[in-house]
Amino acid sequence: MNKIIDKDFCLSSYMAFRYIYKDNYDFFGRMQHQTFKGVPKEERVKVRTANEIDFFIKKQIDDLYRKHTKIGILLSGGMDSAVLATYLKPGSNAYTFRTNLSNTFDADIERSEKYCRMLGLNHIYIDIDFDDYKKYTPIVMQSKSAPVHSIEPQLYKAAIEARKQGDELIIEGDGADYIFGGVDKLLSKDWRYGDFVERYTYLNPTFVLNNPVDISDFFEKYRLADDMIDFWGIITHECLYESLSSYHNAFVAAGMPYSDLYAVFEMADKIDLHRVRGGESKYLIRELYSKKYPDFEVPEKIPMPRPVDVIFGDWKGPTRAEFRRDINMQSLTGNQKWQLWCAEQFLDLFDDR
Repeated sequence: MNKIIDKDFCLSSYMAFRYIYKDNYDFFGRMQHQTFKGVPKEERVKVRTANEIDFFIKKQIDDLYRKHTKIGILLSGGMDSAVLATYLKPGSNAYTFRTNLSNTFDADIERSEKYCRMLGLNHIYIDIDFDDYKKYTPIVMQSKSAPVHSIEPQLYKAAIEARKQGDELIIEGDGADYIFGGVDKLLSKDWRYGDFVERYTYLNPTFVLNNPVDISDFFEKYRLADDMIDFWGIITHECLYESLSSYHNAFVAAGMPYSDLYAVFEMADKIDLHRVRGGESKYLIRELYSKKYPDFEVPEKIPMPRPVDVIFGDWKGPTRAEFRRDINMQSLTGNQKWQLWCAEQFLDLFDDR
């Protein structure tokens, strides 16, 4: 497939989806991005029960310990990483993010401390501030040949610290959300096509770019009869790819081997949307969590925190010609502001025209 240089398309794709969804499109001729898609669908392990997930995670961990002496973990306050932590040897390093800018990480810190005390893990904090974003964002952007997700500079810093601590591999559990039904808001109803397009588009390119490009083909292949859309297909493919690519890029840029122990799985049975919509998102992982932590209440799902709301709260917006000058910055979330800031940083650094 021939490579296509199209800055306007790449900007539109990044604004809408936080990644470039066509591998043959790039910002500039000397750069080439590649979306990481993880384990091919035909090679994934189909599971029906929490016990099967338990068995195959244990098998993965045993295999990893035959190759590595020191394995660490990215440990948040959520159920996914908490479950994975139970398979590690006591004394293993567990890395949790924190910041002095806000209380963004407070819930993660409180829960992860409990897990570490129970399991005998060595708890290490990764402090995040704006200087870290300015320092590490160019590195992960150059590695990706594109602007990045706001989690990537954080992950990069954690990976660098893990190398300093002597860890040979880091495990993490990002894939669980998209494989086992953790994105409950996207699963909250059977979506009409137009409603889902509006809900899923992270930052509408027409609102922020001077030359927005039509990106509707991203959704068209998931269009169903009666103006409905295959939202589960988007979650388990496009949404999963975007997230896997962010983690993969950060660890690769840092030269730190890692493994997402959930990304090898696929649900053997059709997801039970009634259970998800009744408050049991990731019901199989919930069951496994309750097995591992019988005295703990199952934590509600929260995304990996990033202190972008505070850092970019007063940012006035981009000034380059690619961006509109009438952007309503007050209407944007911290993560949306991050995207604009990151895209402008990328263009400033790598546009040599």
